[in-house]
Amino acid sequence: MTSEQDRAAGGRYRRSVDLGDGRFACASVVLRLLPNTRRVRAYLRWGDGRRSPERYLGEVDHGTRAANLAEGWHRAAAKGLLSEEPLPEGSKASSMAVRDSMRGNRGKDTKPEKRLRSLLHKHGLRYRVDAAPLIGLRRRADVVFTRAKVAVFMDGCFWHACPEHYRPSTKNAERWKQKIEGNRLRDTETVCLLEAAGWTVIRAWEHEDPARVARRVIVAVRGPQDDEVGG
Repeated sequence: MTSEQDRAAGGRYRRSVDLGDGRFACASVVLRLLPNTRRVRAYLRWGDGRRSPERYLGEVDHGTRAANLAEGWHRAAAKGLLSEEPLPEGSKASSMAVRDSMRGNRGKDTKPEKRLRSLLHKHGLRYRVDAAPLIGLRRRADVVFTRAKVAVFMDGCFWHACPEHYRPSTKNAERWKQKIEGNRLRDTETVCLLEAAGWTVIRAWEHEDPARVARRVIVAVRGPQDDEVGG
């Protein structure tokens, strides 16, 4: 899955292979289990329009697929197989990492939001989308449970300064610093206002596993006796 590869690589912008002549391909790490053994080998594979080359990265022996994929991406970078694409002309971002984060949460109906809503719906929960929890308060939550008084916010890593993925822009640095700091202060104020009105507020980062976020929401809405969520 693309999202699985993005998470393991640390972002889609870190999955590029330079094909030359200004062309780049999006690569993937492939894991292969050796026959009759528990040994796993990692390969980097990409397409160049005619074929699908791949390079051997070595054996990986972590306990989970996610950790093995991450190790594969680390080795691909260490071997110099990956290249960061140049920024598109006119981009205001300082790097592809910043651009990737900025694009990750432009508004409602982002991929993380849709995935979360799908899981909640499959679990029988019904909710409002992109709604203001409190009348008269101009703050909108991504998912709102009016009766249970639970408000869910899916925060973008760039716009809300995720401690794991946020990278400050070096272009118009002071302007962006003020913008992001304003968002953070607004987030804190929103939580305080809602909690003072008796609401339960759940804030999750866009990079978090949607199934884990869904468990937190279900517990808040229904209680701890019903917290199992399928993929």
